[in-house]
Amino acid sequence: MRTRLSNNFSLKILAFLVAGLLWLIVVNIDDPITDQNFNNIPVTLINTEVLASEESPKTYQILDNTQNVTVTVKAKRSVLSRLSADDITAVANMKELTLGTQIPIEVTVKNVKVTDAYATPRNLQVKLEDEETKKFPIVPKTTGTVRDGFVLGQIEAVPEKVSIRGPKSVIDKISKVEATVSVSGLSKSSTLESELKLYDEEGSEIDQKLLSNNLGTEGVDIHVELLNTKNVPLHFDTSRIHTAAGYEFANIKYEPKEISVSGDVEKLQEISEIYIPASALAASGLKEKTEKVIDVSGFLPQGIVLADENAGSVAVTIMIEKDGTKSYEASVGSITVLNLDKDLSINYESADALDIQIRGPEDMLSKFEPDKNISIDLKEYTEPGKYTIPIKVDLPERCVLEKELSVSIVLEDKTKANAKNEEKIKDNN
Repeated sequence: MRTRLSNNFSLKILAFLVAGLLWLIVVNIDDPITDQNFNNIPVTLINTEVLASEESPKTYQILDNTQNVTVTVKAKRSVLSRLSADDITAVANMKELTLGTQIPIEVTVKNVKVTDAYATPRNLQVKLEDEETKKFPIVPKTTGTVRDGFVLGQIEAVPEKVSIRGPKSVIDKISKVEATVSVSGLSKSSTLESELKLYDEEGSEIDQKLLSNNLGTEGVDIHVELLNTKNVPLHFDTSRIHTAAGYEFANIKYEPKEISVSGDVEKLQEISEIYIPASALAASGLKEKTEKVIDVSGFLPQGIVLADENAGSVAVTIMIEKDGTKSYEASVGSITVLNLDKDLSINYESADALDIQIRGPEDMLSKFEPDKNISIDLKEYTEPGKYTIPIKVDLPERCVLEKELSVSIVLEDKTKANAKNEEKIKDNN
């Protein structure tokens, strides 16, 4: 019996097959074929150069966010457990473009055997457009503040223009091309690397993924020139200021007293004042105080510029006195306020200086101090409102006012005024 069994070759083969079948059943129960999704797999588009070879060169836009797809992989569970998104490649070949809008997406999985792998969506959706190239000036911009003692001079983009190529619909949206660099803490002239940013008419930034330019690997640089600064006093020539008969020129007052200028160190060392010629203040027949605004930028020496191009205006007041009179200026803040109601607060409608003209002996006028001798009496003003109040001037002996003075004030309920001030403080914070 034993010999019969050992010599039966067909039984051995049958046993082997049954064992193999049982092993396959066990393996498939333990390691079944299943599927798994891998999200946000980027689609690589190849052979795009075929669009440029056409009679009328084309370019493309990817539509419906199909540049990233979900890939489904079918394989044994043990295989799937070792897979990651890095093992999966999704490719769309421009040569396989169909219907002018769709390119099939082919999925491959590296180094493992899978049953199936496909993308959702199955096709890359594209839109073909005419290609266009335009040149745009590059607008250099800076952010931040340079180190104290310096100001920005000339700012230049290198190169000054850029050629941008891409879909006509995108190129036509470009309104402005900017390159921005930070100058925070900068203390010498420098050339700084920058990146282009494109904007439409509404100031919204334009995505550059579909565009290319001629800047190559060097990109765009911004050359920033730094200039030293110096505060310089002003000197006015008043020789052409003439008054009417019976009046005389007293003096001029002006603000600011100094102007901040910039330039090379050597140029700044040469300048000690800014000379304003007589023609700037030339006037005749003057009978009263006259105000002028002078733009000093036209009187700067060569090689010197304003540190702030918007800070070149100087307010000049020409003081005129009648023969036998003297003019004084006093601020509204120097007015002594008498008998202000305890429930009211006071504000002045204007901060302009008061022009006080007094006639009298010269020895008395020379001793007069207006800031200590002007006042208003609010005894009769007990309600909130706007009022014009006469100003009392305590005059020196044998002196008289040339003209009466008054000041416009606003009286407010003190509680409401305090509440307004607290609200302003909160807003500022």
